[in-house]
Amino acid sequence: MSEDLWLNRPLVLPWLKDRWEHLLDLKSRNRFPHALLINGPEGIGKACFSLALANYVLCRNPQDSSACGKCRSCELTASGNHPDLYQLHPDEPGKPIKIDQIRELTEFIYSTAQQGGYRVVIIDPADSMNINAANALLKMLEEPGENTLLMLLSHRLGQMLPTIKSRCQRVDMPPADAVIATKWVATQLEVEPEEAAQLLVITHNSPLQALAYKQDDLLGLRAKVLKGLADILKNRSSSVEVAQQLFKEDLELILGWIYSWMVDIARSSESEADPEVLRHNDARNMLLALARKVSSRKLYAYADLVQEARRDLMFRRNPNKQLLMEKVLGEWYSLPKG
Repeated sequence: MSEDLWLNRPLVLPWLKDRWEHLLDLKSRNRFPHALLINGPEGIGKACFSLALANYVLCRNPQDSSACGKCRSCELTASGNHPDLYQLHPDEPGKPIKIDQIRELTEFIYSTAQQGGYRVVIIDPADSMNINAANALLKMLEEPGENTLLMLLSHRLGQMLPTIKSRCQRVDMPPADAVIATKWVATQLEVEPEEAAQLLVITHNSPLQALAYKQDDLLGLRAKVLKGLADILKNRSSSVEVAQQLFKEDLELILGWIYSWMVDIARSSESEADPEVLRHNDARNMLLALARKVSSRKLYAYADLVQEARRDLMFRRNPNKQLLMEKVLGEWYSLPKG
């Protein structure tokens, strides 16, 4: 099952149980907020958590700490057709949420709940709203109406307006417990714990991304990137040629890998460092070779370059992706050259 399929399942993953219990406690004490800012890294389970909370709030007869699954409201939610649940996403992945989408939400927010209970809105990712969309949302956050819950999901909190953040109760999702996450990934993928643990290293402890890596062949893309980097260092391919092979891929993901590999090089190049400190075993030989040749000055300068390229992509500065990769890979070629 890919990450996208998990996003459509209303469930609370094991490492988020404490957050779930905290919110249900607030509701039981009539202190439930009208707006939640659910913040945490990608692939931690925020989307399925928010759907589970929507189910619980909309359920007519919740049992203990979950929706009953039997009432009319639960049936509607399960079918994906609950009239009092509104999910707002960008029109296309990677694109911003626009003001017209927020305006369309207005009619829903100020209408009467068709099932006579809550109206629930999930905006994911809320940090993708452009400035006009964010400003249009402010009024709804200030005057949402009775029995309304807005959930704003974010993994880039710094990109959200302070005025938006101040009108929501922030719920920070904790990192997945390593032992629990390893066991869960191993079970879901039916692999050995060692393989699950390495997938979690590659995905920065993101369990749902770990599933996607295995099932959506992101490991194949990663192998392609590693081969391209090795070919550049061994003069089998030029940086321009490899950039042409990669610039249409997910560059944020690729640059994140490169930055992680830089961290591993820094770990192993420390004086008398044990090679076992390397976390990325699939790149081990290349990283150890570079650690013996690259100066700290060049290493940190290159890491800064990679981070700046990532920021250009994250903040949608519309860089020319092929030229961006040519620059990053050109500097990669020069790393061991003295």
